[in-house]
Amino acid sequence: MASLVITASLGTTCLAAEPAPQVELNTNLGTIVLELDPEAAPKTVKNFLQYVKSGFYNGTIFHRVIDGFMIQGGGMGKDLKEKKAKAPIVLEAQNAVDHGLKNDIGTIAMAREMQPNTATSEFFINVANNDFLNPAKIPDGDPVQFMRRGTMRTMPRAEALLISAGYAPFGRVIDGMAVVNQIKVLETEARGENLNVPKKTVTVISAKILKTHITPKTIDEQLGIKPAEPAPVAAPAVENTEQKTPATEQPASQPTPAAASN
Repeated sequence: MASLVITASLGTTCLAAEPAPQVELNTNLGTIVLELDPEAAPKTVKNFLQYVKSGFYNGTIFHRVIDGFMIQGGGMGKDLKEKKAKAPIVLEAQNAVDHGLKNDIGTIAMAREMQPNTATSEFFINVANNDFLNPAKIPDGDPVQFMRRGTMRTMPRAEALLISAGYAPFGRVIDGMAVVNQIKVLETEARGENLNVPKKTVTVISAKILKTHITPKTIDEQLGIKPAEPAPVAAPAVENTEQKTPATEQPASQPTPAAASN
């Protein structure tokens, strides 16, 4: 979404639409372009752009890949050692949802630890509609019962609040979803404490803010999926106005089958 910036010119005030920032992730498998949403997650977008500007993401890898779920990167080098990140940021998951941005396929969100306000540099791209990653409303009481991934669960309220806090999406892939899909199906393995590590290393060669914006594409457009053509409209039936004689009422001038055999 675009935000508004007020500028003064010749004593008059005018409103100019400031385009949403776009970031290009150049990987060894291809390019992914993201469009960020400062209205949905202003602090998260600012944090991500600071990492991009500083070159932090250059040389990092997608270190966790789960098809049907997400691809995660932004925090480790090829040696699987964590890079030193800045201070964590506040969780903006609810604000994002309030602005219509959820953890749907093709969105980018911040990874974090169990506690809500712990996101730093790591991010993930959803490769499915992960509704369970959105914040959930917890009923009153302790313990509480609430629906989690299709299952009714009972747990202490404090634990439920942690689980239901959600993960903050802050933008979406507007080009390069085919590259994301290449990454999501890579064969993975466990390496030490790290699970779901792609056997084929996927490196972010560079991350940069685009000075010239591109036109966002839908996921179908990115994948070359053409919209389904509408079904042809059937021509209206034409009523036959010719008078027909019912089978039980044969004309009197014609013999009945019995008479014709004589």
